[in-house]
Amino acid sequence: MKIRIATRRSPLALIQTRYIAARLQAEQPDLECELLKMSTIGDRRQDVSLSQIGGKGLFVSELEQAVLDGRADLAVHSMKDLPAELAAGLSVSCIPEREDPRDALVTMDGARLDDLEAGCRIGTNSLRRTVQLRRQRGDVEYAMLRGSVNTRLEKLEGGQYRAIVLACAGLRRLELFDRPLWPIPVTLSVPAVGQGALAVESRDGDDATNALLAKIEHAETRACVGGERAFLAALGGDCHTPLGGHARLEDSGSRLRFEGVVGGVTGDQLVRVALERYTRDAELAQLAVELGEEAAQQLLAEGAAELIREASERAAERDPRARPS
Repeated sequence: MKIRIATRRSPLALIQTRYIAARLQAEQPDLECELLKMSTIGDRRQDVSLSQIGGKGLFVSELEQAVLDGRADLAVHSMKDLPAELAAGLSVSCIPEREDPRDALVTMDGARLDDLEAGCRIGTNSLRRTVQLRRQRGDVEYAMLRGSVNTRLEKLEGGQYRAIVLACAGLRRLELFDRPLWPIPVTLSVPAVGQGALAVESRDGDDATNALLAKIEHAETRACVGGERAFLAALGGDCHTPLGGHARLEDSGSRLRFEGVVGGVTGDQLVRVALERYTRDAELAQLAVELGEEAAQQLLAEGAAELIREASERAAERDPRARPS
């Protein structure tokens, strides 16, 4: 059996895709995997922030089209890049076990956020990260930083930034987690929806491929990510809104915790929620969805709806073509 896997060309995307290929080959040793390496709009436009050109879904659409038209059998994405609505005819057939979902403050000396000097420059392209970190350190500059992980690290090492913020998952997968960094607690920076997880998309009705993908599925990760995406859907937020949502099991799987946050685009407003439920006698996937939706409703009641509306209006002012992703 041979499968063709659509992937972005970035070093991290290739590592993630090769990881999926290796997992599948471990399940079926005679499997041949061919990588279809693609450059997406999100990869090509490095001069502006993602929110200005349509959001993280720009990393996904070309890969989806390759699967739909038969050039590839499946596509591997970072789950946090996946838009709320998938292309018709495709499904996320597999979500393997999640990597570390936290953000990381990366410096040359291992400094924590509180250790940084007032007025220093922190590089990040994430409104979600900026709004949350500014609540603790409003006396530093948050500057746009795009490019591959290695490109961002080179800018840090070149002195353009005192610190940069990256995802722990990417650093671990690239074997760069041993450099000076501080994993930022979820209580300080709630991760993006789906952060640390991978999503494997395939065609509906491709029974052979989907049966193989089912062998590397991780039910707990799918349940938690499902709760996070239900949270996002219930909020009605888009790529222009700084928001985060994270579900995780605690106490040996007996308790599900959900944390959610929505910020204002100006950085001066933030609403946050944390909920917990015991999982005994409860179906985890359904419980995660219910908890995510409850978290969204609480945030909407506390002002998140206005923050989301303002973010969309500001995006439309910058570009009338701006639309939710």
